[in-house]
Amino acid sequence: MALVEVTKQDHIGIITMNRPEALNALSKAVFADLSVALDEVERDDDVYVVVITGAGRAFIAGADIGEMATMNVEEGLNFSELGNNLLMRVDMFPKPTIAAVNGFALGGGCEMALACDIRIASEKAKFGQPEVGLGIIPGFGGTQRMARIIGTGAAMELIYTADTIGAEEAKSIRLVNHVVPAEELMDYTLKLAKRIANNAQVAIRTSKMAIRRGIDCDISTAVTYESLAFATCFGTEDQKDAMKAFVEKRKLDGFKNR
Repeated sequence: MALVEVTKQDHIGIITMNRPEALNALSKAVFADLSVALDEVERDDDVYVVVITGAGRAFIAGADIGEMATMNVEEGLNFSELGNNLLMRVDMFPKPTIAAVNGFALGGGCEMALACDIRIASEKAKFGQPEVGLGIIPGFGGTQRMARIIGTGAAMELIYTADTIGAEEAKSIRLVNHVVPAEELMDYTLKLAKRIANNAQVAIRTSKMAIRRGIDCDISTAVTYESLAFATCFGTEDQKDAMKAFVEKRKLDGFKNR
């Protein structure tokens, strides 16, 4: 049985972390399967939006402590680089990504959610970076993405205390976008994904790259990048078709995504 499974619904690729007996803990083997899953949904031109979720009662409860317990400095560096490379791939994935957080999102699980574009949490979800309680720090981008998303003060408090917070508190500090009843999580997430899938995908992906690349630049460089990205959209059939339909006061009959 694969540790990471891929299914598809309409234009949505669903990646499910599938190690429920270990609360979907991240290990080298899980990272290998995740890489294959990302390859699959990236290659599939019929997938417009990617949802990442977990089997059982956890999204991802963290990295595999048993695997890390005996690591030395060099092995720790290699493991961090492995995880960071995979989560950076999620972060910069060419298609929009949504984390459907169904349960525990701790350590590497919280970091996985942070790497996604949008985070939807079940009311049962729990978030935290407990690493300092184990004598280490977040190693898969948590110290960096957390501060960028919720601000340095809130990120430092959560990381320094190793506290676990509930879904509503996570929403209050802008760690997640929405909190929904547990039984409605996937329906809500898929409806949001379909709304995204109904828009012009070239423009969606260009927007993502503009946001991701621009956030680390000074504002002058960022808006220059945006202008160039904006201009490229005028070379697409989607722009021509949609604006012509608007001017002619008629409804566009879908995008060609080219």
